Amino acid sequence: MDQNESAFVEEAYELLTELESSLLELENNPENKELISKIFRAMHTIKGSGSMFGFDKVASFTHDIETVYDLLRNGKITADKELVLLTLTACDHIHRMIEGKEEIDPDTTAKITLGFREFLPGTKEKSGQDEPVKAEAEKKAPTTVSAPQEAPNKKITYRIRFKPDQNIYACGTNPTLLLTELRKMGVCKLMAHTDDIPLLSELNPEGCYTYWDIMLTTNRGIDAVKDVFIFVEDHCELHIEAVDEEDDYDGKEYKRLGEILIERGDISRDIVEEALGNHKKIGELLVDMGLVSPDKIQSALDEQQHVQEMREKRRMADSSTTIRVPAERLDRLVNMVGELVTVQSRLSQLASQVNDADLVLVAEEVERLTTELRDNTMSIRMLPIGNTFSKFKRLVHDLSAQLEKEIILVTEGGETELDKTVIEKLIDPLVHLIRNCIDHGIEPPDVREQNGKPKQGTIRLTAEHSGAHVLISIADDGAGIDAAAIRHKAIEKNIISADDNKTEKELLALIFAPGFSLAKEITSVSGRGVGMDVVKKSIDALNGSIDVLSRIHTGTTITLKLPLTLAIIDGLLVRIADSFFVLPLSAIEECVELTRADVEQMHGRNIVHIRGEVVPYIPLRNRFQIPGDSPAIEQIIISRVGEDRVGLVVDQVIGQHQTVIKNLGKFYREIREVSGATILGDGTVALIIDVTQLVQGAVAEAS
Repeated sequence: MDQNESAFVEEAYELLTELESSLLELENNPENKELISKIFRAMHTIKGSGSMFGFDKVASFTHDIETVYDLLRNGKITADKELVLLTLTACDHIHRMIEGKEEIDPDTTAKITLGFREFLPGTKEKSGQDEPVKAEAEKKAPTTVSAPQEAPNKKITYRIRFKPDQNIYACGTNPTLLLTELRKMGVCKLMAHTDDIPLLSELNPEGCYTYWDIMLTTNRGIDAVKDVFIFVEDHCELHIEAVDEEDDYDGKEYKRLGEILIERGDISRDIVEEALGNHKKIGELLVDMGLVSPDKIQSALDEQQHVQEMREKRRMADSSTTIRVPAERLDRLVNMVGELVTVQSRLSQLASQVNDADLVLVAEEVERLTTELRDNTMSIRMLPIGNTFSKFKRLVHDLSAQLEKEIILVTEGGETELDKTVIEKLIDPLVHLIRNCIDHGIEPPDVREQNGKPKQGTIRLTAEHSGAHVLISIADDGAGIDAAAIRHKAIEKNIISADDNKTEKELLALIFAPGFSLAKEITSVSGRGVGMDVVKKSIDALNGSIDVLSRIHTGTTITLKLPLTLAIIDGLLVRIADSFFVLPLSAIEECVELTRADVEQMHGRNIVHIRGEVVPYIPLRNRFQIPGDSPAIEQIIISRVGEDRVGLVVDQVIGQHQTVIKNLGKFYREIREVSGATILGDGTVALIIDVTQLVQGAVAEAS
């Protein structure tokens, strides 16, 4: 596949994803012309680009779909659920055709095509009329559109002169509220004219003597702009004129000052032509001659500036401000930046040993630039999670229909950014969790009505930043999880013993045990005891954590806590004897000293009092079986794991360290308490500790 074909495939996949979201919205709002136009344009793009790059079967198949949606947007036919479902099926078929990994069944293609042709006016639902229908379709809608269709969000710049009557306040109207409403419609620039204000002796304190020139750039039509003044049109002079549109810009500058003043009626053409004979700027000359007030000149200049700014923004938006880069190149760049961070660390260490002022200065400058380069490179890998969220709307739509349930998916925080690697590895766990919400969580409509709930269930998928982590929550308003039922099932499967007194939170965590399932019967969706354990393993592999909160008859919320990136982190470098370790800085709250007196006071128990709070700690020297005696004063690094504070005891805290994460290799795959390694400036290897796994392992051994 050449470069152009690859570009088409990538663009087509993006369009198909957008199409799914638009179609699901159209199902709930079939009269939305903007959605219909959006779907038509996407199909038109797939058809045109497919034909251009050799995907003729895709272009031919999409032609009939485009025909139907062309008639739909022109009001010749109406959208219904059947059309939406057929179009979703067509999107899946186009995806398979583009992917090309499996043989496309021509009967399936013909069946879907015939389904669309049956929506055409005057068609009869008889397979024998396939060719006449095709001829009719081609007659009604040509293959190409000769003129570009006007986009629903086309931006137009309006020139508005609003001159209210002097007694407008007596009518109960405040003009500034109307101006505020205009500001909410788009980019707005106001110029107040005060030349009609009389002398103080003649001024009526309840009168309005100010009028305004307004430049408004909006995607709303002129009728919407007029509606702002609908209740004052009899109490004002109002002139609204479209002076610039997106399609008007041909690279030329906007109108000159004199032209604007003439169009506004502020001055005649003869006076402007006479003034142009002088060498002065026309604005200055007209003010000097007393023909135009300074505020009218300023208002015309504001119009010039406003239109030029809007045109420049459109030009920048239309130009190629983004480029597509293969993921492999980006990964190589991140790896090289990681190596550079290691070299920079060696340079800083060497500079401190040599103690040369010039070398230290260079090392500090390299460190600053390396940090900037690291942050910028990592930001390139960051993607908004909203694109991933939108893919699950189709899953909820299809699966709820299969299980005869009414469910909607609500997403929030789609602008939250995550490393692309994390997002890729997150899709499967989220699919499992959402399927479980639909199958186990949300009750059938009749059961929900009996329990006083609305027939339609809701799954809420949200994302938000929390320090160096992202919190992703999957919440449903379903039946909730019965902790007693979990306990009974866990005893039955010998996961726990009958005398095991686990808390409700610990019982809820058992749903992630391998082979555990509360389903009473095996279905195509769930019941085999696989899925949730896969979720746990996937999140653990991402150095994340899972928290479950559930209430009977209210619903369940599962929260995933994930790191922003998996490539480079800020860590705290520590030492135990001659071994070095790195702790993720995001997991650390504070560091305190631990003396021999503190240990003796607790009579050998691994706890310490910190400002009145009892905090347990884990001596890492003992945990990792490092020989040698502990120093007289050790350091406790206080970390938070879930809702608990836990200390990790080390010999020495060296300081903050930019950590490039390296995999340990397949021989160390089963080591759970170490998530990777990094190379220090002198070439020494330091292990990166997985604090969550370390604490969980220590607790499991202690119990």
